[in-house]
Amino acid sequence: CRFSQMLHPIFEEASNVIKEEYPDKNQVVFARVDCDQHSDIAQRYRISKYPTLKLFRNGMMMKREYRGQRSVTAIADYIRQQKSNPIREVQDLEEISSLDRSRRNIIGYFEQKDSDNYRTFERVANILHDDCVFLSAFGAISKSERFSGDNVIYKPPGENAPDMVYLGSLTNFDLIYAWTQDKCVPLVREITFENGEELTEEGLPFLILFHMKDDLESLEKFQQEVARQLIGEKGTINFLHADCDKFRHPLLHIQKTPADCPVIAIDSFRHMYVFPDFSDLSVPGKLKQFVLDLHSGKLHREFHHGPDPTDVAPGQPIQDLASSPPESSFQKLAPSEHRYTLLREKDEL
Repeated sequence: CRFSQMLHPIFEEASNVIKEEYPDKNQVVFARVDCDQHSDIAQRYRISKYPTLKLFRNGMMMKREYRGQRSVTAIADYIRQQKSNPIREVQDLEEISSLDRSRRNIIGYFEQKDSDNYRTFERVANILHDDCVFLSAFGAISKSERFSGDNVIYKPPGENAPDMVYLGSLTNFDLIYAWTQDKCVPLVREITFENGEELTEEGLPFLILFHMKDDLESLEKFQQEVARQLIGEKGTINFLHADCDKFRHPLLHIQKTPADCPVIAIDSFRHMYVFPDFSDLSVPGKLKQFVLDLHSGKLHREFHHGPDPTDVAPGQPIQDLASSPPESSFQKLAPSEHRYTLLREKDEL
């Protein structure tokens, strides 16, 4: 790979620069993988383009890969940024009242910084600082918030949204990470030109609500039904919503326009499948069955061959392969099977 060969000396020089600043080998490790020889590693981490730079913390691969300039200075600056403290220390509790409530805020109140509780909190913040704002207060400043010991709370977006308190063990990393991730990463995320490729690289198919930007009612209904019917499918499919005006091209490929919104569809990265009728969203089990039909392969079969024979009404012909709907518009223009085409679409707008 010519581009991998071009990056190799730059990557190695960046590692030498960082090694001088962080000589402890436990602080920062630069590593490279030959994916021809180690295809199992490439498959495990869904690497499909080269070169790819991924960041790991405590053995966990971060969702966002490095997308900055391929230069020694840029890569070294990126590592320095990653080494900076992701938690802002509060010097007065009055600062809490002036927080940006459009953001998701996680606040830890601790008796002292040199404690297992805070070290666990710090590990979580290092992983999720792109999704939440992390703050901490110590000693006398935090005393009024530590009724029964150290305490972590979540302040959701919205001026009047009530706080939520973490009730588990503060030294159990798995528990507090799962709780914090649930609060920082919404169940239904917005897909944009900026984050589309990152979402694709998570490797999960998309269940997308296309809606007009000011149509918050449809979005709320979708969020409610996803939480009600599909919470058990979290981890097998990404729940997303998209602006119909911005994403006219995907709609066109499923034979829809913004006038048809709201529209629900699944993008499997091979094809796009349309949920028959948005008004059926609240029918118990309907949306869940749509997702289960994806996992079972039924949507793919019907895409190519028409309704399964058991689903065809008497006398109704099975759809001919030639009349199949078009393939997924999110993938059709992509240079590889698993690459999102948002940047291409942005150019077309």
